[in-house]
Amino acid sequence: MQALIAAVGRGDLEATIAVVIANNSGCGALQHARNADLVARHISSKTHADEDAALRAELAAHRVDVVVLAGYMKRIGPQVLSAYPGRIVNIHPGPLPRFGGRGMFGRRVHEAVLAGGVASSGPTVHLVDEEYDHGSHLAHRPVPVMADDTPETLAQRVLVAEHDLYWRVIADHFVGRLSR
Repeated sequence: MQALIAAVGRGDLEATIAVVIANNSGCGALQHARNADLVARHISSKTHADEDAALRAELAAHRVDVVVLAGYMKRIGPQVLSAYPGRIVNIHPGPLPRFGGRGMFGRRVHEAVLAGGVASSGPTVHLVDEEYDHGSHLAHRPVPVMADDTPETLAQRVLVAEHDLYWRVIADHFVGRLSR
């Protein structure tokens, strides 16, 4: 989230961040949003009986064109999916589909990559559909796996690639292509 806010602030990503929504009230994305004077909302099963409907309503209220997931840790529900077909994008910290799916996030991805003995990892940007880490791939940035890598060292290098790749993919695939 912070990298996207920075890209907009630098003028590299010609977009408006209409609202930042998190399912975890203590996540860093909400604080980054507040620090940047952006609208920040917490929507979860603790705050709303129908999380999917609440998320869809909040996105609609802020006239969101593209939903950009940046650490949102729940599967997107059918109401939001149907309201934004082909306009929900996510970034995953490893090569998909091999290192994706239910339960594959954060450190688990980097551990699986290292256990898999592959030569490279790196973030994959993809469209979101009904399945975890399944939608069409928009981009992948290879990050070499070093012989002495730990999940932490690999994660650090992948994160640098994520921060540069994500805003570029959003700019290339969405900015200027959508109209209200």
